[in-house]
Amino acid sequence: MSKFIIYTDGSSRGNPGPGGFAAIIIKEGKVREIGGREEMTTNNRMEMRAVIEGLKKTPPVRQAQGKKVLIEIHADSEYVIKGATEWIKNWQKNNWRTKAKKDVLNRDLWEEMLIELEKRNVTWQKVVGHSGHEMNDRCDEIATSFADGDRVSLRNSFTS
Repeated sequence: MSKFIIYTDGSSRGNPGPGGFAAIIIKEGKVREIGGREEMTTNNRMEMRAVIEGLKKTPPVRQAQGKKVLIEIHADSEYVIKGATEWIKNWQKNNWRTKAKKDVLNRDLWEEMLIELEKRNVTWQKVVGHSGHEMNDRCDEIATSFADGDRVSLRNSFTS
């Protein structure tokens, strides 16, 4: 069995405004940090982008070469967690409309996330943001650095 733990966070300076995202991927004690920036975005979009990009750095079930791969995502965004675990299937059934018959916000990213989630065995953990949690704080540091356009050194102890 192979297990990946992914910590995620997003940030925007203004809503909308410049934004950054971060994910820390951990496997067998090895750490890979990733992040990125968008010029005009929202915090929710960056939270979603962090999850999507983190997932893309893990193997889909079909590429696991017979190993069972588990992915545990830790996020401080209730919007992302509830969206991915409770709301997304109903949105999809209802042609991407909410209960109130309004278009789902960020549909493009929800659809992209759904594709990545369906390829993997994922569980979710809620992290309280800005509470002294080491990995969440590091994700916040990376995401805000990208949002601010500052340089940040990213760790990568993965061999591939």
